Amino acid sequence: MAKFKQIETFVAVATRGSLTAAARAEDVAPAIIGRRLDALEQRLGVKLLLRTTRRITLTHEGSAFLEDCQRLLADFASAEASVSAGGVKASGHLRMTAPAGFGRRHVAPLVPRFREQHSDVSISLNLSDRVVDLAGEGFDCAVRVGDMPDSSLVSVRLADNRRLCVATPAYLKRHGTPQHPADLARFDCLALSSDASQTRGWAFRVPKGDSTELVYLKPGGPLDCSDGQVLHDWCLAGYGIAWRSTWEVEAEIAAGSLVALLEDFAAPANGIYALFPHAKHLPLRVRLWIDFLKHHYGQPGFWRAQ
Repeated sequence: MAKFKQIETFVAVATRGSLTAAARAEDVAPAIIGRRLDALEQRLGVKLLLRTTRRITLTHEGSAFLEDCQRLLADFASAEASVSAGGVKASGHLRMTAPAGFGRRHVAPLVPRFREQHSDVSISLNLSDRVVDLAGEGFDCAVRVGDMPDSSLVSVRLADNRRLCVATPAYLKRHGTPQHPADLARFDCLALSSDASQTRGWAFRVPKGDSTELVYLKPGGPLDCSDGQVLHDWCLAGYGIAWRSTWEVEAEIAAGSLVALLEDFAAPANGIYALFPHAKHLPLRVRLWIDFLKHHYGQPGFWRAQ
């Protein structure tokens, strides 16, 4: 029990940003919170948090441990909800949100199938590319793609997502195939316009000495657009090379209508996550929905079939 309390305390401090806030939420003295953290770090033999009088910062090990701890707490809450439900069917209204493009392709088709299994649940799906305030706007959970910023939300990793350069076989036949990211300067690259959110550019891992480093390039071409779906359509029409997520292009790659390029230089995968506000008792309908997504996203061939 002491170990579990230490983990709960670590998550509370990391997500709330201070010992005082975590202590206030639990109605205990900050010194008690500090002793739990000290005991956890001593038991693990690693520093998880850098604490000063002004702020708390997660170490690299602390950031990785936080994600695992949030998932553990979410799974534990789900197990409690399942047992306390006593076999009662999930019910109530499920409000969720997802990015527009990803949601249309990989969330919306699953919603009716989920409700076929849980007929007492009604569902509202919001598709929006803005970052929705879940608690403030009354959403039960969100699906998000990419690296997760520090947040008080609990995140559960559903699947990996990579970004790849792709082009049609016809385009490559006309213009050749890049062998190194630096070669992209000689090709028509379909990039997001400068007013879009992809400010750092296209990410690649390239050799550096005995290791590799992550570099960002901003290749250009005669066409750009602020909408990713348009870039995808232009790429399929043979107008150039695009840098797209695997969730968007894996089916076309499997079908042969697009070719994956520079795979040896692909950046490490980021994630597809379910997020929900931290709650002691996770509603059964939310737990079942997250389990439903994890099951389908983990199926062999799921992404190639969409």
